[in-house]
Amino acid sequence: MLKKITLLFLINCSFVYAETYQSKEEFLNNIFTGSIPEPQLLWVSKAIKPRVEKILQHKTHFLRTRYWQNETQTVWILDEIGKMKLITIAVVIKQQQITQLKVLAFRESRGWEVKHDFFTQQFKGLSLADNLQLTQPIDGISGATLSVRALTKMATLALLFNQTINEEK
Repeated sequence: MLKKITLLFLINCSFVYAETYQSKEEFLNNIFTGSIPEPQLLWVSKAIKPRVEKILQHKTHFLRTRYWQNETQTVWILDEIGKMKLITIAVVIKQQQITQLKVLAFRESRGWEVKHDFFTQQFKGLSLADNLQLTQPIDGISGATLSVRALTKMATLALLFNQTINEEK
């Protein structure tokens, strides 16, 4: 009986860490001050797929991603696995530089420290280097290595996607 109770407790505890800090709609409303542009699609073509997989360090099967853009900025809302579960972030880009990165939802049991400003502020002002890396290294957080890697990959990916839509214009 004790084993069953313990197992039930552990299963239920896995959902305790699934936390949404801000909805996509709330974030977009804040960024675009109430006038949210229509979402647009970027198709992950054969031309950019190798670069996407190099950044993510794994195969990808998604075909497109949504973004929101007005005359001055672009917002990308992306998901990536930390250790075992998805982390959702929003990245705001102006003039090919990150102006804001925010964790919208964190579902892992560890590594939640990446949601704090002391960590996310490191991304501000960064752009994409020629080697498909950020222009500055990101300081890690002890015990949150996989979450740090996930956010770094997503920030880099958002910059690549932003660069791609600007090249298409």
